[in-house]
Amino acid sequence: MTSLPPARVGDAAAEIDTPALVIDLDAFERNLDRMAKFAHDTGIRVRPHAKTHKSPAVARAQMHRGAVGQCCQKVGEAEVLVHAGIENVLVSNQVVGASKVARLAALARRAWIGVCADDAEQVRAYGEAARRAQVDLHVLVEIDVGAARCGVAPGAPAVELAKVIADTPGLSFEGLQAYHGSAQHIRGHRERRAAIQTAGQGVQATAEKLGAAGLDCRTIGGAGTGSFRFETETGLWNELQPGSYCFMDADYGRNLDEGGEERSEFENALFVASTVMSVSAPGRAVVDAGHKASAVDSGLPRVWRLTDTDYVSASDEHGKLSLGKSARRLGLGDRVWLVPGHVDPTVNLHDWYVGVRGGLDDGVVECLWPVAARGALT
Repeated sequence: MTSLPPARVGDAAAEIDTPALVIDLDAFERNLDRMAKFAHDTGIRVRPHAKTHKSPAVARAQMHRGAVGQCCQKVGEAEVLVHAGIENVLVSNQVVGASKVARLAALARRAWIGVCADDAEQVRAYGEAARRAQVDLHVLVEIDVGAARCGVAPGAPAVELAKVIADTPGLSFEGLQAYHGSAQHIRGHRERRAAIQTAGQGVQATAEKLGAAGLDCRTIGGAGTGSFRFETETGLWNELQPGSYCFMDADYGRNLDEGGEERSEFENALFVASTVMSVSAPGRAVVDAGHKASAVDSGLPRVWRLTDTDYVSASDEHGKLSLGKSARRLGLGDRVWLVPGHVDPTVNLHDWYVGVRGGLDDGVVECLWPVAARGALT
């Protein structure tokens, strides 16, 4: 059951009930504008990843700025997007299971639908479902470019699978999915670029073999928030799939720029608003945001603007802070803003976004957006 929203439009930011997922709308829109400008200046397509935001409202804001569509990882996420009017969706993942594949094909009656494959058995299932639904599904061959997760080997194995797709009624061969997920969080700038350059070797070899086989590779997709500039540099990828750029998180903030500094071109725009619920010992405060409010798989949240104060441990409903000088006067009921360690699973913990205009200190709640695809795991 969806919970009641933690605020009302027109409330002051300080009045938001906690814990709550809060978007600084000004920073959020600047992030969207930066990516849109990059796409315009380079002539490259951007298809943002909805697994980050799970929100048709965010998707529409991205597409209003020129994004060609949305990515997602699950059929359930695609259903939420299409039902909300998003007409171009790529499931950048393999879909296995008759019911899921049938649901995917049904969506193609209402929108352009793409999906990935790394096995001929998947392709046969896609084709059968597409023929039953009397639709066309666009299928990309996923190649393993270094993440060692999903994906067929680059080169000849990928070409053979592409031929199967092209020969299957109901399916159109769209191109290659070449996402190097683990490269997104390689901290060193030079090392991160080198990982993508190595990935590009597999992409180029595969694209050349596809061309020799007479297969038109319309899309080479991939890239993420941590690497999209490097994929663009290669001239091989023509569609970028960044997700976290719109919000950012503490983990991406640890990536180093070319000068070796922890600096991102995107701003923190998503926060978990929390309230101090205990100050029972000197140098310690406890807030009401623990595991159930902020994911910790990529590290603990960062305390916003209190640079000498650390979020040191989490339990289900509590977050413990070690107080530095700047926070020594935190008292019961005080507001503490947290930058999540990992945006995507943090978003999936909440029912609502609270959009604040005018900054976290003096801003006002402008909008309430449901996290519409929360829990869409199938």
